[in-house]
Amino acid sequence: MRTLITNGTIVTADGSTDADVLIDGETIAQIGRDLDSTGVTADQTIDATGKYVIPGGIDAHTHMELPFGGTFAKDTFESGTRAAAFGGTTSIIDFAVQGKGQALREGLDTWMAKAEGNVVTDYGFHMIMSDVNDATLTEMDGLVAEGIPDFKLFTAYPGVFYSDDGAILRAMQQTARNGGLIMMHAENGMAIDIVAAQVVEAGTTDPIGHGLARKAVFEGEATNRVIRLAEAAGVPVYIVHLSSSDALAEVRAARDRGTKAFAETCPQYLFLSLDDMGNGFEGAKFVCSPPLRSKETWDDLWTGLVKDDLQLVATDHCPFDFHGQKELGRGDFRKVPNGLPGVEDRVDLLHDGGVVGGRISRERWVEIISTAPAKMFGMYPQKGAVAVGSDADLVIYDPNRLHTISAATHHMDVDYSCYEGRSVQGGSDIVLSRGTVIVRDGEFTGRKGHGKFIKRAPANHARMS
Repeated sequence: MRTLITNGTIVTADGSTDADVLIDGETIAQIGRDLDSTGVTADQTIDATGKYVIPGGIDAHTHMELPFGGTFAKDTFESGTRAAAFGGTTSIIDFAVQGKGQALREGLDTWMAKAEGNVVTDYGFHMIMSDVNDATLTEMDGLVAEGIPDFKLFTAYPGVFYSDDGAILRAMQQTARNGGLIMMHAENGMAIDIVAAQVVEAGTTDPIGHGLARKAVFEGEATNRVIRLAEAAGVPVYIVHLSSSDALAEVRAARDRGTKAFAETCPQYLFLSLDDMGNGFEGAKFVCSPPLRSKETWDDLWTGLVKDDLQLVATDHCPFDFHGQKELGRGDFRKVPNGLPGVEDRVDLLHDGGVVGGRISRERWVEIISTAPAKMFGMYPQKGAVAVGSDADLVIYDPNRLHTISAATHHMDVDYSCYEGRSVQGGSDIVLSRGTVIVRDGEFTGRKGHGKFIKRAPANHARMS
């Protein structure tokens, strides 16, 4: 199948140009002006007049079907990637989980089985390490070779995912040898548990207590600590879902002294705040970790994106229904499943709040939603680019279309929206995954099982000098 996209404005991280794009099979074959007048033929033509042609979004942090707090994240790999496609995201990187006492392989195989044959878009995996020991350290080398070069550890969740400093350092030392990358959930979980218990004892059991207990200083302290461990090991480190000015200051300081410290933030930390966690138990809809911060943090995080102290925006998509799941925490905020839906909204929120809002250029928007994650996680230029030879993961994006975000119309399998009633400017009209149209004008035209596993390379650009 040959597809010709005409009359659009190609927007990439490097610049914008008016040109046509020819797709042959699954890849981009030619880019140029007025290709049809040069004798180029195609089986179908898509007129992109007045629209952007951008590389498909890459969400580098999702949790489909994740077990948490006695329940499971609602979106399956099918429903979650279908929703992602409606929102202009054509690749996700999810997290396979090693349970306590398991081999890494056992956890990876479980998640591979969940995804294979069900995924609508292309997908990769990071590996969550719950146990760092001689056997799992050796296993890391094999996973890097298989295209899973990233390993997530936690300074949070004692008794579940928590790793102490020694374990973290050993894992980092292993990546110095195998080329992998350590990703860190950086909050001081030990201190948080103490404060959370004190908050409950003082009589605050509603979800607002979650935000009060998980103090920004605990995120800043842990961020500094894991960066220092990475410096000791001589490796880069990647901070997931950075939420606070405290943590950003530590990343910025590290980068200023030449450390390869990288970080993502999430839409919820740019558009939602601690205020949303008020209003009694309704605040459970907004419980995630790290928690939402004060509105004053928004400007700092946007500045971090402008200055590249924050490299990209992922979602940490981990949806739980308000009814029946979030309600597990009635009477004790510590039992509310942590996680928010967002995989469908990311691209439009960042276009509206970033580009339309005058905070970032359209080129930087493309960079933080697609190109930067492709480079950071070993997929570029196969993904994240509009270039000859790249996968034809493309979005025909209308920068002027207005629509309202609502649970009544979204495609995520969750009974509420964090952004209910918010009007945004910009939307994905046509979404192609490897040359196949999977969304067209609000209708799903893809199929379950279309998505392929992305074997990713270690991100050599992130090596320490």
